[in-house]
Amino acid sequence: MTAAFDALHPALRYHIVSTLGWPDLRPTQAEAAAPVMAGENVLLLAPTAGGKTEAAIFPLLSRLVAEGWRGLSVLYVCPLKALLNNLAPRLERYAGFLGLRVGVWHGDVGDSVRRRMLRDQPELLLTTPESIEAMMISARLDHTDFLQNVRAVVVDELHAFAGDDRGWHLLFLLARLEHLTGRRLQRVGLTATVGNPGELLTWFTAVQGGRIVGEPHPATDGDVTADHVGSVANAVTVIARLHRGERRLVFADSRTRVEEVAAGLRAAGVRTFVSHASLSLDERRRAEAAFAEEPDCVIVATSTLELGLDVGDLDRVIQIGAPPGVASFLQRMGRTGRRSGSTRNCLFLATDDKELLTCLAVTTLWREGMVEKVVPPPRPSHLFAQQIMALALQSSGISRPDIGAWLGNLVDVVPEDERRAIFDHMLATGILAEDVGVVGLGPRGEREFGRRHFSDLVAAFSEPLLLSVRHGPTNLGTVHPASLVPRGTGDRPVLSLGGRGWVVVDVDWRRRAVSVVPAEGSGRSRWLGSSRAMTEGVCRMMERIVAGVEPGCRVSRRAGEALVQIRDRLAFVDGDSLPIVRDSADRAVIWAFAGGAATSSIAAGLTEQGLAVVGFDDLTITLRVSSLEQAAEALRKIDPMSARPTLPDDLEPSLKFALCLPPEVIERVLAARTSDTASVAATCGRRLRLINS
Repeated sequence: MTAAFDALHPALRYHIVSTLGWPDLRPTQAEAAAPVMAGENVLLLAPTAGGKTEAAIFPLLSRLVAEGWRGLSVLYVCPLKALLNNLAPRLERYAGFLGLRVGVWHGDVGDSVRRRMLRDQPELLLTTPESIEAMMISARLDHTDFLQNVRAVVVDELHAFAGDDRGWHLLFLLARLEHLTGRRLQRVGLTATVGNPGELLTWFTAVQGGRIVGEPHPATDGDVTADHVGSVANAVTVIARLHRGERRLVFADSRTRVEEVAAGLRAAGVRTFVSHASLSLDERRRAEAAFAEEPDCVIVATSTLELGLDVGDLDRVIQIGAPPGVASFLQRMGRTGRRSGSTRNCLFLATDDKELLTCLAVTTLWREGMVEKVVPPPRPSHLFAQQIMALALQSSGISRPDIGAWLGNLVDVVPEDERRAIFDHMLATGILAEDVGVVGLGPRGEREFGRRHFSDLVAAFSEPLLLSVRHGPTNLGTVHPASLVPRGTGDRPVLSLGGRGWVVVDVDWRRRAVSVVPAEGSGRSRWLGSSRAMTEGVCRMMERIVAGVEPGCRVSRRAGEALVQIRDRLAFVDGDSLPIVRDSADRAVIWAFAGGAATSSIAAGLTEQGLAVVGFDDLTITLRVSSLEQAAEALRKIDPMSARPTLPDDLEPSLKFALCLPPEVIERVLAARTSDTASVAATCGRRLRLINS
């Protein structure tokens, strides 16, 4: 036994060996034991099924008992209610070894269960950030009594929080909990491998620092194959015929595609289950439970099964299309290879050339040891406004100085002059009201976010700025807001999705939904990515693949033939220069391979110089020019620091709590969140090559 194992509580050591049958701790668990028990902040990195939960919980439970903590002492925070429900039995078992109790608190937990926990507090509570916020602002419970003894917080799937506004909301809540308890909370973050663990730790601990435990670089072993099947129907045929007798998890990155694949597999006689966010919770639970017990079946899912939900021992992971990036691919492939003697594996089934290139790029980056950085969204000014209202409700009125005291040094993520402007705007518009130095909700604030509507205050924080495109009940995919700018006065935007043109008939910014009808011909604007705008790193690797870099996975005969054709068609791509290619008598295509945020910004910069941009996507910008030199000259004149996408004039409602911000602050937030200055600079700085095809 290791020294780390010996440091755990004796009763826990006994049950690890005798009840769980473990001979010792895994390396990551052993490495984490000392810093967690010492009260340090820790960032735990490990792949799916790498034992991160035990690495955090075993030493925390030991510390809880050894130091005699009383009442609710540890919060375990997850991004998904389903993940909490999935984890609860395991954590209840571990806590039970030491005579401790576990509670679960989220939106699906009934009032009677909550009342019981308030009367008789569990030592460990599984919950979400939204539920913590609801506790703190609810008039129905004494949040101080319930939360005052919290000493440690475990955040599972930290990368999923950090990439959107829920991460900022979580950090604000932790700052408020520290003010409430009067102590620094120990923070333990559990994450899959990320490209910037040091930066993530600094962000998570609010600059307090801590220890990174685990392997910072992804394992590059695994049996990975890419095939080019040409259509979803062909993908269904391949899945139905391959690997019979095995349990297969199939990922497809849209609900429409998930349902199409599931229907095809069922028609082919394959035992098939489905999991995606549009299904009811009970339906997803039944599907996942049945799948875990079936020896020969398929479950088709969106990214809902990418996170740590346990669906049993898998034999195969199959991806139809391409995952968003390396981190997502690693999460999905990590579902396999858990059984002794088995190997991690993934089969890609690309339905078109772009999907094939994306698959090859993602796997090549993986083989080279690269994983994307997790970068929190810039300028969370709207979350600062939300915190003012939440604190006003929590304290039944709050003074301006006390806001800074509750939020601590995290308040500085919004510049002081901007904080003042937000506060003044909220007072001027009636969202807030101030009386003898005490601030509460004003008439408009009560209407929008008061006690009857505070669910709007705790949920639905802004994710990356994309909109769902729907034709009737069918979800076609997502688009970047820059795709919704009309090309001419009075024109309606026309999107290009799935090889078809779609006329935009309505945009609901609050719900981030775009209604479309079929258009004649193809769309005049371009779609930014497959299910979301692609990153510069993936796009640059796609360019390298086209230029001749060997893919990082096995390539089927069909995929190999398709790759040869792609390389022949794009023979001008050399991976070094930036080609500007004559497309017709008056059109040119800039092959930027820069990602949608950068190409949309460059397209706007070209438009400002009077050039007619026909369209753009993750890889290209198409424009009308009299000569290639004209395009090259305009590209060189773009200022990366000021280049940003042209966005619709009515975009403001897409930003949660936008009504709390003055117009100039909204403009700065949206500009920061739809631009990619670094990628624009890198693209415009490349050597240009003019090609008259």
